[in-house]
Formats: sequence, structure tokens, C-alpha cells
Amino acid sequence: MSQTLAIIPASENLEQHHIESLPIVILHVHSRCNCRCTMCDIWQTRHTQELAPQDLECMLPSFATLGVRWVVLTGGEPLLHSNIAAICKPLRDRGIKVTLLTTGLLLSRHAKTAADLFDEIIVSIDGPAAVHNQIRRIPGAFERIAAGIALLRRNATTIPLRARTTVQKANHRHLCETVHAIQEMSLDSSSFLAADLTSTAFNRELIWPVVRQNEIGLSTDEVLALEVEVEALINRYQRELENGFIVETPAKLRRLVQHFRAHLGLDPACAPVCTAPWHSAVIELDGSIRPCFFQPAVGNLTSRNLEAALNDPQALRFRGALDIPNDPICKRCVCSLNYCER
Repeated sequence: MSQTLAIIPASENLEQHHIESLPIVILHVHSRCNCRCTMCDIWQTRHTQELAPQDLECMLPSFATLGVRWVVLTGGEPLLHSNIAAICKPLRDRGIKVTLLTTGLLLSRHAKTAADLFDEIIVSIDGPAAVHNQIRRIPGAFERIAAGIALLRRNATTIPLRARTTVQKANHRHLCETVHAIQEMSLDSSSFLAADLTSTAFNRELIWPVVRQNEIGLSTDEVLALEVEVEALINRYQRELENGFIVETPAKLRRLVQHFRAHLGLDPACAPVCTAPWHSAVIELDGSIRPCFFQPAVGNLTSRNLEAALNDPQALRFRGALDIPNDPICKRCVCSLNYCER
């Protein structure tokens, strides 16, 4: 999806949108995925591409200049990379925290080396076993994840292992069961996001047609069922909400309902508070730089370093013109970053 950048008067000072510090980088490292998730099109990509270690080496001077402190590895499935150690170790050697976002299917293979590669692992868990396997469309996927986590617990005892659940039609009645399953796996936390229905993220060349959106989104009756499930989750897991095992607050959990109500036109769409375009960047395998997963690219690393690309006129105009509360992409966003410098 393209976005027309607003014309900023010449008198407006865009220097306030100049990025000198970038704490967080989301780094695509592999184009393919080993799941066939109903709510994602990444697995349909027809080519295999991965981040070359020498390309990462070219980025490292800019990471140092910008003070990057945290790199999140995404894809596709990062663990499909032919030499994931060559990506992780240069980052960790420089004191940069490395978080892995993974389907979890290959955790067993990397259980012995995980402590050398990652500071944190976030696994996609979309429900109890039967629901998860239905959504991922991989027989025995849940069981493979559980076996991998058990091995990690024995071999990489200090790494936080977290779960993230994407809420959609197939699992909206199973949130409480999902938390129970995550606890049974001995994971350290549980988090929920609504399924993205309207962007070109996750390998979508075009926005999904309405029929496809309806396969993942909720009907009016299903939104009511989700509301009941969210309230049951809040009531049943008060201790987990208080101690942070469930990452979201009750208000954020209720935003799941609001997201699907807004999609049906029952509520106005409301953008979350977000500072992502000023504190993070998503770097794709072709060098494209996005301010987040959902907004269009604002630059490319092809011939310049990251600092220069983030601060070229196109990127400055984008940040200067971005009105998050009224931006149509932001208003339908399913996640956000509200980073505060410390």
C-alpha cells in the first residue's frame, strides 16, 4: 500500500525529526517460513533469500553510531537461516540484545547453542494444541514446540522464553485455554495481538479482499464472544496480570475487542500511542527501511549507511507529516512501540 507524503512548508523545521539515536532495529534475516498460517502470507513466497553475514557487517558501524541496543530477528523464520550464528554473534559481541521471533518448530535443533545466540526467544503460540495446529496447518506443530522448549529449559536455563498469540476467528474463544497451555509449557510470559487484516505487511502484495479479511476477522456475534472471553481471561488470571505473566493490562486486552469492532464499523478506529518511527526501524532483506511493519518504506540501504538513509529528505518528510492519531494505517495498527529514552 502506498502513502502520499504531505507537503511540508519550507519554513517547518524538520530537524526535530532527525534521528541520531535508534535503540531498536527489527531485522529480517530469512524470507521463507516453515508454517502455513491462515493469517499470514509469508509462507507463500516463491524465493529463498537470507541476510548475508557480510551485509550485517556493513550495518554494524551505523548500529554503533546510532546506539542500537536491541535487535529483533524476524522473517520468515529466522532459524531457517543457513548460519544464524554468524548473524547473532557479531551483535552480541557488541553488547546488543538479540531477540528471536520464531514459529518454534526448530527450537530443538538449536537448544544447545541458544544461550550463545539469543538473549530472549518469543514463540508464536496460537492456542491449545488442536487450535494451534489447525491455525499453523502443520501436523504436530504444538507438540514439536513443546519438545523444543523442554530442551531449551535444560540447555539454556537463563534465556527468557515468551509466547505471543495472534487473536483471530479460529482462536478467539480459546484465550483462557491458550494461557493455560502456555503455563503448562513453562514459558515465562504470554502476550496477545489482534490479527492484522488491512495492511500489506507479511508478504501481502495487495491488501486482502473483503472475503479474505472475513476469513480471519470476526463477525458481530464473534466479537461478542471475544468480549466474553476477554473478560473471563481478566477475571480468571488476575494474579498473572498483576505479576506480568500476561504482558497486557486489562485495558490493552479489551483493545482486542475494540480492534475487531472497529473493523466491522461498530466503533471508530483508534490509533495506539506509538513512537516507533522515531525509535526503531524495520530492515528488510532487499535493504528497504520501514518505520514499522505496516508503514511504507522510507529509504533503502543499497548505497548508504543506515544513519544517512534514515535522515534523507524522504524519511524526514514522512516523520514530519505523520499524524499518528489520524493516519489511516496507524488507526488500524495491531501493535505499537511506545519507547521512552532512559
